[in-house]
Amino acid sequence: MYWFSARRSRGKGAGPALALCAAALLIGGTGSVTAYGEEEEGSHGRHEVAGDESHELMESIASFNEPRLSPSGQVKPGAYADAWAHVKNMPTKTGSWSEVTTSPYNEDALHYRDQSASNSGGGAGYAAGRISAMATDPTHKGVVYAGAAGGGVFRSTDDGATWTPIADHLPALSVGALATGSDGSLWLATGEANTASDNYLGSGVYRLADPATGTFKESDKVGGTELDSTSIHTVTFDKEAGYAFAASSHGVYRRPLAAAQTASWTKVLAPCAGTGVSGIACGTTPEFADIANDVAVQPGSAGKKLLANVAWRGGAGYNGFYYSDDAGSTWHRANPTGAVNPAEIGNASFAYAADGSKLYVSMESPKLLNKASGAGVYSVLAGVYVSESGNAGGPFKQIANAARLSASGSAMKVTEIGTGYQPGSQAWYDQTVAVDPADPDHVYLGLEEMFESRDGGANWHAVGRYWNFGLSCFSYDQQSNTCDGDVMHSDQHAIAFSQWKGATPQVYVGNDGGAYARPTTQQTPGWRNLNKSGTLRSLQYYSVGAGKMTDGSGDAVWGGLQDNGVSLQAPKGSTYQGQRLNPDGEMVSPFGGDGGDQLVNPDNGCETVGEYVDLALQITRNCGYTASDDGAEDVITDIAPEDGGARFIAPFNADSKDAGYWVAGGRYIWGDDETWATDDGDAWDQLYDTGAGHSTTAVVSQNRVVWGAWCGSCNPGASFGRGIVTNYGGSWHQVALPDDFPNRYISDLAVDPSDTSGKTVYAVVNGFSRHWNEGPGAGYGHVWRTSDGGATWKDLSGDPAASDSFPDAPANGLLITADGTRAVATDLGVFTSAAGSDGHWQRLGTTLPTAPAVYLTPSPDGRQLYVATHGRGIWKTAMP
Repeated sequence: MYWFSARRSRGKGAGPALALCAAALLIGGTGSVTAYGEEEEGSHGRHEVAGDESHELMESIASFNEPRLSPSGQVKPGAYADAWAHVKNMPTKTGSWSEVTTSPYNEDALHYRDQSASNSGGGAGYAAGRISAMATDPTHKGVVYAGAAGGGVFRSTDDGATWTPIADHLPALSVGALATGSDGSLWLATGEANTASDNYLGSGVYRLADPATGTFKESDKVGGTELDSTSIHTVTFDKEAGYAFAASSHGVYRRPLAAAQTASWTKVLAPCAGTGVSGIACGTTPEFADIANDVAVQPGSAGKKLLANVAWRGGAGYNGFYYSDDAGSTWHRANPTGAVNPAEIGNASFAYAADGSKLYVSMESPKLLNKASGAGVYSVLAGVYVSESGNAGGPFKQIANAARLSASGSAMKVTEIGTGYQPGSQAWYDQTVAVDPADPDHVYLGLEEMFESRDGGANWHAVGRYWNFGLSCFSYDQQSNTCDGDVMHSDQHAIAFSQWKGATPQVYVGNDGGAYARPTTQQTPGWRNLNKSGTLRSLQYYSVGAGKMTDGSGDAVWGGLQDNGVSLQAPKGSTYQGQRLNPDGEMVSPFGGDGGDQLVNPDNGCETVGEYVDLALQITRNCGYTASDDGAEDVITDIAPEDGGARFIAPFNADSKDAGYWVAGGRYIWGDDETWATDDGDAWDQLYDTGAGHSTTAVVSQNRVVWGAWCGSCNPGASFGRGIVTNYGGSWHQVALPDDFPNRYISDLAVDPSDTSGKTVYAVVNGFSRHWNEGPGAGYGHVWRTSDGGATWKDLSGDPAASDSFPDAPANGLLITADGTRAVATDLGVFTSAAGSDGHWQRLGTTLPTAPAVYLTPSPDGRQLYVATHGRGIWKTAMP
């Protein structure tokens, strides 16, 4: 995750200004947050004090997980499978979805370099969404596979030059692991596991027999339902013993390779459950129990020796290395000797040399993760270790730590990036290690940056820097910028190697910005950017907005992204104020860091308000275009209200009838009647306090009748709460929700456009019904309506037993069309219900990939419906 410091100002009624926290924050297993330092209010340099992103990443994960898990924090296995089965049997409304974000995304575009708001120029180049897994085809030269965090699997048949999606219509597109079998098959384990949590659910494991030409289908599933609703970090093969293994959020599983496709996986290691090993004190709550982060087979052991890391990143009694000498039938807890401290074992990654002679380990430290405030801890990396015998018990020698890595050419030295953020500060999230199959001393280590050692860890070199900002080689003046090509997008998750006959071996890297590659023999700077064609379409959007270009060339489409800023796709050749915005037909990134919600002037697509995080609103009136080559112009202005209680992705909206009014929500509900003339945070008026500890989750306005939804606490558990507030009737008040209104996170609100009084309002709730989500909360419904200003509410979801009822899946976004049709975005697609057809729903087309649909917005002319997906970009269809 790229760090970015947004300048902020106070809004009216906010009281004393709050100092910005801009040093690294970490969150432990208990959920407590600790800070290392603070940035003075008004500071806005990107590089002086870095490190906020570790906290932001935790917030980002929470912002995605909390709505789906609340109120209990646990979802029973089978939830997604049940919802998907219902979706497939629903009636379908005719319509075809078309992909919008098909252009290459250039995060280093020359004329989008506002120095206070953009990361353009930092060196990442072309970007895609997070790639969590990579693999190469063992027999077909040039065939490479990339697993997108939320976008399924992509195949390249030209060594990464171009890509094709091959898993768009599986029940879940979250990818945890990829592996190619000796028979040429490709195994896909769904459920991304980069957070070492069981919160990002998948639908099991799939095996594609002909991946070089085929496409994944539901019938390719391997096993039964035992791995549904889990995340899977590793799938690997023990060819000599004849097994496949999966390291999952519920433990280690095994199944015979020769078994029938429907044969179940068997859980063979789960310390808390007493499976495979006994007498282990669990030391944590059920949702954090038995999380397997990696499993590896030692080459040369006749398939008998296995090693697994089972550990919760925040610390638990069961944390440890576990080994098996009988291909996984029985297990023992290891007591590693040497530099590895058994009491410090957290999330770890393993890599054996191809001959099994050495074992490399990268390991996160729960002790450092939970370190108290002010202790000067800037990394949670316990270290990188090697067992030079290959034995799981060691002895281990430490070959790298944060200090050594920061001195290896890293951009994350204190003198370069600032205090508070050093290599391994997110080792609980971005951590991978791999050994060159041709050389047991040639090691690649992925943390925030990519590191390489050619002598078994004696010396390291940062071959994939975090960025170039702040380095002595960097200059916004292109003629003076002397930085080399050893730079890529931050946050490394996957490493794979090619070994094709007659071809130079390559190493492939997947990270938060897509995929990169280079020959393993290369010792000069530079990487091939595999995102350049724009066909690795795995962008993870939080929002979408569109506005007409004033030159008549078409619509400008904007969207806020996870760790990839805010994208702008303007029509090729379009102009604004005499400047050619998109001569090369590419998407650009005027705003850096994480993007949130997006508000676009429908009559002028170059006027937009973007959100960094936590309601840090910024406005541009010229598409963020910097005419000079060095980005010296200040074309993006901070207009944030000062609100310390905002969600990571905080809501803001334009009034649906009054073009001269905006609303936004943090702890407070805010109003702005200066709109596109807004120049600072003072334009915002504080309208209502939702309450201490509350954060707004949705806010809408129609003729200045404002409705807001809140959560507080937003964390799953006994303290979870939610509510709705409004000024309908002339005064602000909390709405009394009925007992049957679900105790769930309220994702979105919409006012019926035909109701001028503002009393008819719709609400959608996230998560699953009580059937799947343990804990308190009555009610099945995901879509609700009040027609009397909140006095009574009606569930519009329909009869759960009927095929045309609303699916029991997390609902994220809501839009009411001019004729009263309801459209709802969910984790499993978009669904509609015609006006007057309460309780009867249709699936809107069948061509939209099953990445979570998170945000809906109309085209400027109202004829098209845009949807933002969190993993497969932006799509559109005819307005239902």
